[in-house]
Amino acid sequence: MNSISRRFLFQRTGLGLGAMSLSGLLGNQRALAAAETQPMLPRQPMFAPRAKRIIYLHMIGAPSQLDLFDHKPELITRDGEECPESLLKGRRFAFIGNKMTLAGTRWKFSRHGQSGQEISELLPNLAKVADDIAILRTLHTEEINHAPAQMFLHTGFGRGGRPSFGSWVTYGLGTEQQDLPAYVVMLSGPLGGAGTSLWANGFLPSVHQGIQFRSSGDPVLFLSNPKGQTQTDRRRIFDAVKSLNESTLADIGDPEIATRISQYEMAFRMQTSVPELMDISKESPATLQSYGAKPGAASFANNCLLARRLVERGVRVVELYDADWDHHGNLANRLPEKARDVDQAMAALVTDLKERGMLEDTLVIWGAEFGRTPLRQGTDESGKATNPGRDHHKDAFTMWMAGGGIRPGITYGTTDEFGFSPVEKPVHIHDLNATILHQLGLDHERLTFKYQGREFRLTDVHGRVVRDILA
Repeated sequence: MNSISRRFLFQRTGLGLGAMSLSGLLGNQRALAAAETQPMLPRQPMFAPRAKRIIYLHMIGAPSQLDLFDHKPELITRDGEECPESLLKGRRFAFIGNKMTLAGTRWKFSRHGQSGQEISELLPNLAKVADDIAILRTLHTEEINHAPAQMFLHTGFGRGGRPSFGSWVTYGLGTEQQDLPAYVVMLSGPLGGAGTSLWANGFLPSVHQGIQFRSSGDPVLFLSNPKGQTQTDRRRIFDAVKSLNESTLADIGDPEIATRISQYEMAFRMQTSVPELMDISKESPATLQSYGAKPGAASFANNCLLARRLVERGVRVVELYDADWDHHGNLANRLPEKARDVDQAMAALVTDLKERGMLEDTLVIWGAEFGRTPLRQGTDESGKATNPGRDHHKDAFTMWMAGGGIRPGITYGTTDEFGFSPVEKPVHIHDLNATILHQLGLDHERLTFKYQGREFRLTDVHGRVVRDILA
């Protein structure tokens, strides 16, 4: 191996002094060879973590925080009134018309648990675990449209080309599971506006990209052997290809070749591990009922149960995308339908993890790219509602978190009386990501990757850990 490839290895794999210590014990060549052919070896966090794994529940399209989590009595009182100009100054809206009419919620809010968390009647099951979750009401972002905002949430930048959140995590920590991907993605409904860029590796080595698991056919594309080939045939082909790749790696030292070797090997092992994993029929009837899951179905409920099974087997990051939350119109019917789709399963996930002793080191996150306006969208020139909904709102929205060292049963931050802006304890998306990385034992300012002459990070170029929400 030449000096360039060795230097590249130390800079890019993040092994640093750990790899040097290993080389002193095993011999320099053995250590370098092992690191190159196994780029996802587990790595020590920068400091003691509270969380070992992440389950991220992303609601594509953005739920209305004002109808689910952020109760605004004054907005209800003034429902239908024209919005004061002072509240609109300097604000950006995506599609809403010229008539700016205040829109209060039609659904009741109640306090739940010993903590007294205020949650809408649309989420009765989540209300039962109110004491286990932290509700953050003052999230704000930079982007006003779906695809850029989804990119900003996941990569810290509103355009494509940068690594996703899960890719940064696996780059920093590797994985202890060699039979399954470190970063798994599952969908219920259509893909988000930003597409597969939401789990792409960007400029990180491609081994760090998310792997999509599917609900029908092969869980992972091309997992089954081609027709007429046996497992022995497949093993012989893999071994031949591996030999060629290892020879090329020794000559060139390109980490993408190491990625190819490791991914071929994982693909072979996954032929056994993945079908067993995806078969939820082996779960108890009580567990299936608690999630509302049905073997063989494609649903958010099934994906929540699979997420628990994945992290139970050592997968580092699992992200579930649930579609159709973009309610510009017909909010009265569409929001209750979507709430019913997710309420039982996400509450069951929190409960199940807690009962198994896994919630304390599994961080569950629920949210979306932005929120919805306190204004009614879908009115005529007179202000009369015509099957109204809510427009995009980037200045204040809600997410919740559970487990992984997050203080349970708290509501963090306050928005103004109409829900337009944070007035106390604002949380920028970079702050959210800095906090999540911190719980995994990663310093967001030190988790960097040099690309095109500069150091990049997920929270590029600011962000703070929100310590008030940490247990």
